[in-house]
Amino acid sequence: KVRDVYDLGDRLLIVATDRISAFDWVLPTGIPDKGRVLTQLSKFWFGRLNVSHHLLSMDVNDFPLPTGTPREPLGGRSMLVRKTEVFPVECVVRGYLSGSGWKEYQKNGCVCGIQLPAGLRESDRLPEPIFTPATKEESGHDINIPFERMCEILSRPVSEELRRLSLEIYRRGAEHANTRGVIIADTKFEFGQIGGDIILIDEVLTPDS
Repeated sequence: KVRDVYDLGDRLLIVATDRISAFDWVLPTGIPDKGRVLTQLSKFWFGRLNVSHHLLSMDVNDFPLPTGTPREPLGGRSMLVRKTEVFPVECVVRGYLSGSGWKEYQKNGCVCGIQLPAGLRESDRLPEPIFTPATKEESGHDINIPFERMCEILSRPVSEELRRLSLEIYRRGAEHANTRGVIIADTKFEFGQIGGDIILIDEVLTPDS
């Protein structure tokens, strides 16, 4: 995904474009309405998950834009959100063994230091969802880290709360998606804090996450 972010003081305006990127390179051909689809999915989940989040409004009439700024192009693909102090760790939850988790499991039977049962196949459902944090890299892919490393970065109490929240949100989302015939194999959440309160930010349970 490629998003345009505008700083509005204590708020941000996040605009999901139709442009696409690969390994930090923006490709010349976009996908029509991609940004709208991703934004509407996040809106759905923010409204359903019953958790504190950063979304304030998606109504373009609420956006504090300069006089004369066209609002129609922003419709459906833009979120006015609270600005937070972002935790520099991706909160990844895996319910199935796929992607980088499958690659790591093939080497040592673990994912981010978590020992898994022997004999699992690619994309097998795990006995229980697992929390596998990753660093937030400025370029390239994020890097999986053990939970203990996350505690060193953020502190143990904060890390344990982020783990609890991530697993709970994943369970709620996966259970609802399953009733619609959709499997959420794994996903990542991002969190920030305002005055010590932890809130869910960024996008939620989209294909890009």
